[in-house]
Amino acid sequence: MSPSAAPLTVLVTGANGFIASHVVERLLRAGHSVTGTVRDPADKSKTAHLRAMEGAGERLTLVAADLTDPDPFSAHMDVNVVMHMASPYAVDVDDPQRDLVDPAVKGTRSALEAAAKSPRVRRVVLTSSMAAISDEPDGRVLTEGDWNGASSLTRNPYYYSKTLAERAAWAFLEQKTPGFDLSVINPFLVVGPSHTKAINASNQILVDILNGVYPAVMDLDWGFVDVRDVADAHVAAMDPAVPQGRYIAASGNMTMAEVVALMRAEGYSHAKLPRLSLANSIGSAVMKLASYTQPKGVGSYLRTHLGRHPRFDNTRARDVLGIDFRPPTESVRDTLADLTRWGHVPQPRKEAA
Repeated sequence: MSPSAAPLTVLVTGANGFIASHVVERLLRAGHSVTGTVRDPADKSKTAHLRAMEGAGERLTLVAADLTDPDPFSAHMDVNVVMHMASPYAVDVDDPQRDLVDPAVKGTRSALEAAAKSPRVRRVVLTSSMAAISDEPDGRVLTEGDWNGASSLTRNPYYYSKTLAERAAWAFLEQKTPGFDLSVINPFLVVGPSHTKAINASNQILVDILNGVYPAVMDLDWGFVDVRDVADAHVAAMDPAVPQGRYIAASGNMTMAEVVALMRAEGYSHAKLPRLSLANSIGSAVMKLASYTQPKGVGSYLRTHLGRHPRFDNTRARDVLGIDFRPPTESVRDTLADLTRWGHVPQPRKEAA
């Protein structure tokens, strides 16, 4: 489904983020006017790529906002649509409550409370995550009806923050009955080209594999989705004709072994790729024991994901939002090329035919 034909005014929180930058690009390209919140609009290192986008000179306004402020968004709600995308993303932090849960939940509530005060806002699109649907694959095919009920401050705290934030959004809608509808995008592991040199947490996994951070190939199976498809889903979801609700944004799976094999095929054999394979039941048992020596967030993730294979149904995003998801292999290839362009990984060496 194409976005609304009539030009709209859209507030995008965290506008300079990995996904949000692609959303802003698409909104401007479609003729919409965008107000983007960032921590410091004067910081050219964080905003130059937004100001350089086609249409930015006429239809992009950047304003300061911080998720930790008591009311960061009310002054910027003279818009038709709110895209609340600002939220911390990290697997391991010093204080999960302070660093993940509080900004995620308080930021979401602040955005919705501010939107509810505006007579113009008719649709809010919230960036959630598959983390709010499940934190440990168990063989079931996950749908929009599933909720993560297992995470906590000590078990996959990032997953916990995304679950609580989305729960807070739906609770707000039920309790306050505001004048807007709510659409929620739940992406899996988001990879793809970046508008800036900054590395998002998902692309960092590929960098770490190439740079020797992983000691071995483990039995990890990742659900991937391309950042460009996630951005398209956000823009499609703001159309008032699109039903509110959750939308799983995910393309397909690749195991760590498949990712490493693709890296070799793309000419990265000279990088510090893991060679030892622990992608079996014994290897997973060994790595689960070793996980207790890792940072808490990393260890928790390994114990809940080693040897498990996520399954999901993306029918609603495909049929209702009209998203034709790129295959994971294409997304990973494009990500590798982009990481190389930014100098995060070594140049590939193609073998002569």
